[in-house]
Amino acid sequence: MPTPLRLRIMAIIALVFGLLTIFMGGQVLFIDGTARAAAGHTVPFILWFNFIAGFFYCLAGAGLWLARLWAGRLSMAIAMATMLAFAALGVHILMGGAFEMRTLAAMVLRSLVWLAIAFTACRTLLAARAAE
Repeated sequence: MPTPLRLRIMAIIALVFGLLTIFMGGQVLFIDGTARAAAGHTVPFILWFNFIAGFFYCLAGAGLWLARLWAGRLSMAIAMATMLAFAALGVHILMGGAFEMRTLAAMVLRSLVWLAIAFTACRTLLAARAAE
């Protein structure tokens, strides 16, 4: 089955998003003291979640590029895990924990992106499978 264009677009978005997430999170976690200071009030569990998730973003992107059904499932798992991490961030904030507004904005963006990728991937892959 040739890979539909919308899956290729979602794959590219997932791969770019994943590489940027790994690079930016890695800088703050491991490399650059300046980046760590510029990050402000990071929420460690969110920082680690996003860094680790970046590798799964890349895996999902590769699977989407190859039109693999498991990539749709992985995309759905990423979307759900991101929303759970977002909910945990909400609890952290409600309990008076320090955070940056850009962390909140980033989690909104991540949730929306992965919901869109998961919806598109599952719908496209299942339709293609049914057509076989």
